[in-house]
This record gives sequence, structure tokens and C-alpha cells, in this order.
Amino acid sequence: MMGAGRKSVWPVDASVAHNARVWNHWLGGRDNYAVDRQVGDHVAGLFPVIRDVARADREFLGRAVRYLAGEAGIRQFLDIGTGLPTAENTHEVAQRVEPAARIVYVDNDPLVLTHARALLTGSREGATAYVAADAHDPEAILLGAKRTLDFEQPVAVMMLGILNFVLDTGEARRVVRRLMAAVPRGSYLALTHPTAELGGEGNAAAMRFWNANATPPITARNRTEVASFLDDLDPLSPGLVSCTHWRPSPEDPADPAGPPVVPQFGALARKV
Repeated sequence: MMGAGRKSVWPVDASVAHNARVWNHWLGGRDNYAVDRQVGDHVAGLFPVIRDVARADREFLGRAVRYLAGEAGIRQFLDIGTGLPTAENTHEVAQRVEPAARIVYVDNDPLVLTHARALLTGSREGATAYVAADAHDPEAILLGAKRTLDFEQPVAVMMLGILNFVLDTGEARRVVRRLMAAVPRGSYLALTHPTAELGGEGNAAAMRFWNANATPPITARNRTEVASFLDDLDPLSPGLVSCTHWRPSPEDPADPAGPPVVPQFGALARKV
């Protein structure tokens, strides 16, 4: 994920846990340091559902991208807050559906940049590019993305687990509005965000520990605050829900109560 600072790229600091590497640890990856595992395990001890949240967020990405590249016919993706590459990255899912899809990843962590150059390679028919920029700087994001994407054509703006690192809600709204103002009608915003609702009340202590021991600092938001990022957009059914409940895959294990709820909102909305 992207950091909360103003620099385009932060230097690697292996002595402080970083979200991209801790998230990688929660997903079972190996691209992390001892401090990331120590902090990640402590957070998981305070808030055990965090690993479920990490997996649910990743699964939401897959479902959203399959819909966008398939039924919605989107051929361009701007994935902000890429994180360390794992399996089923945005370009892999999109180009499996549509080989000509074009994907731009955005992050500001140098370790992510190193891995992106090595691993985020796309299909011959499409394109995959990487922009080093910060979530607080939509102008830099758009400038870099325009080298690969055609902003006269619809774009899916992917902001999964990133606005929680923009601590001021007003600023987070401005970032979303600037990005969505730059894309034409028929574009989409895919969004996930942690919350203290949906059973996430226990996340408060974990977030306090995180903010004292890791970077970048994080915040949770309630339904009303997260819904405000979708203002002037048309949310697709089922609206803003726990990301596990956003169009669960038919192959998911049958459960009369539906998939388990995780304290991570998810939504997909269209610019009309």
C-alpha cells in the first residue's frame, strides 16, 4: 500500500514495520522483514480477524476486476496503493478476461517498486506500467498514468485499502473527487476501507499499536464517512457492504447466512 507522506518515494527502512510488507506477511508472503512479522503478529493478536480482512480485500479485488473487465467492458485500470505483488494481481485478473487491458499501478514504497519492475509484467496485447507517487498527490498520479492510459476512455480507479492512510477525511474526499473528475463518464471507482463497525470495534487497540510502531499511520471510518467518497457516483448493487458480501462468488462455500462479515467496507460505483 501507499504511504501517507508527501515524498514520491520513501527510502527503505528495515527497522520500522511498513504496511506493504506487513500486509504481505498477513497474506502468507515472504517479502517482509522480521520487524514486519513481529508487528503484524502483535496486531493479529490484538485483532485476530485482520488476516481474514487481508484475504477478503484481495478476493474483493478479484471479483471487482473480473466484473469490470468482463461485464462492464473496462479496458483501463488505475490501481492506487498497489502493495507488494502476490497472486491474482489486477493485471493478471483483467488480462485473463481481456488481454488488451492496460493497467497502471501506483505506489510510493521503493521495495514495491523493485518487485513491480520484476513481477508486474502484462500480456503482449495489453500494457502494465508503474508510477511512483503518493496517495496525497493526485496530480502526480494522473500525470504518470496518462503516459499509459487514455483518459478519453473509461478507467477503473482502484483504491483498495488506501484512503485509510489519508488521515484527514476532507482531504481524502478531495483526492477521490480529483481523480474521478479526470476520468470520463462510464468510469468506475472500486473502494475498500477499514471500519470500527461491522464487528470491528476491537480494531481500535490494534490501530493505536500500529500507529505507535509502524508506518504509515492509519485510521478507520464509519459508514457515513466511507459513503461520502462515493458522492456523485452511482454505486452498483449491493452498495456499500462488508467486502465479503459484495457479490460473493458462486463457488464460495454455501452458507445460509452468507459469507462471514469482516470489518472492511467494499463498494464499486460508476461515474454517470
